[in-house]
Amino acid sequence: MDPAPAPAPVPAPAPVPRRPTLDLDPERVGDGLAQLVLTVVELLRQLMEKQAVRRFEEGDLTAEQEDRLGTALMLLDSRMDDLCAQHGLSRDDLNLDLGPLGSLL
Repeated sequence: MDPAPAPAPVPAPAPVPRRPTLDLDPERVGDGLAQLVLTVVELLRQLMEKQAVRRFEEGDLTAEQEDRLGTALMLLDSRMDDLCAQHGLSRDDLNLDLGPLGSLL
């Protein structure tokens, strides 16, 4: 009679991913809020730009509307650069990592 086979080794549990720590420094809370607000503004700016390009390609705009829209988008883009610099951020800092969903922007 053969001896009973040895039980299979129990695999080690997978390491639990570590969550990022919250920085609750009162002096830096404003920086995080500014980053969040600028992220939302950047998302809306990009959506407006895509909508404008779509309308331009479809021929929905007059020449005057194209000029005004193009100027407004350029000014908004420039203002975003100014606001990011004012808060010590780059445009890359506004691109939030959504984990398995990928990046926001």
